[in-house]
Amino acid sequence: MSRLSIVAYVVGVVCFIVSCSFSVFYGYKVVTHQLPTEEKEPNDDRYHFVLIPEELDNDYWRLVEEGARAAAKKYDVLLEYTGPRQANFDDHLKTIEMSAAAKVDGIMTQGLSDEQFSPLINRIVEKGIPVITVDTDAANSKRLAYIGTDNYYSGFLAGKALIADTNGQANVAIITGSFNKNHQRQRVQGFKDAIQSEKGIRIVAIEESQISRVRAFEKAYQILQEHPEVTAFFGTSALDGIGVAEVVEKFNKQKQIYIIGFDLLKETQKYIRKGTIQATVVQEPFEMGYRAVKMMIDLREGKKVPSTIHTATRILRKYDLPPYLNNIKGVR
Repeated sequence: MSRLSIVAYVVGVVCFIVSCSFSVFYGYKVVTHQLPTEEKEPNDDRYHFVLIPEELDNDYWRLVEEGARAAAKKYDVLLEYTGPRQANFDDHLKTIEMSAAAKVDGIMTQGLSDEQFSPLINRIVEKGIPVITVDTDAANSKRLAYIGTDNYYSGFLAGKALIADTNGQANVAIITGSFNKNHQRQRVQGFKDAIQSEKGIRIVAIEESQISRVRAFEKAYQILQEHPEVTAFFGTSALDGIGVAEVVEKFNKQKQIYIIGFDLLKETQKYIRKGTIQATVVQEPFEMGYRAVKMMIDLREGKKVPSTIHTATRILRKYDLPPYLNNIKGVR
């Protein structure tokens, strides 16, 4: 064997030994290496609650949701906000049924007036899932508690405000969100009872907006066409006053027609500042959502809660508006 061959052979052997050494070393590292384990976030949620609104994207119910989420965060509760995209009785019932089937720890929902609602709630409560009604009650059901406005009283307040602001002289048209919903009927009845002894005030028309701003506009327009003698409007849901205000401005009758609405959405604020809407009934939806979650926790922990809690209601006029109102919680 030549000298060159011997050198080549030795180099090859050395390379082989080095290669084997590296293979053994890194093979050992692979075998003994601890793979990182996936860190799972601990589930600290004490309960799983569901809040079912009248309709998901309603500005008023978003305020209720905001209050409920604030409480859920504080008390480590998983809150699910789900329901019909637009007000729909059948979809509302289906959402309640699916929530119960999922065996959530509590259901918070707007009370419905249809006779199908109470039997459903009764069955759910009998199965051990507590139900709280929010904003609108279903007093004849087995719901465990109600938190929200005293809707009859809020309508009564609106009637008294109209009497004061019009000096007891007005031909009134009422635009109501729904003829069938309990809270809307109660507001209308409260208003009627407040003005019944005033000889200078009479109701000339009552129309339904179906909780739609466009529909409220159409009905207010129709009323002014058919009843030019109208000098005042009462809108019983958040969008009614806004729809009426648009019509009144279209006819340029801001100085001739008095409007009292319901709740305080941003557009309602705008019309109050302009003087098109003279007054509105203010509720506390943020507080409703917050306290509903707290009440549900108390129920789950075996504590007693009042069967009915009425949140504050008041009349707000232009001079009551602070310079910046957007940070105020609980206005519908």
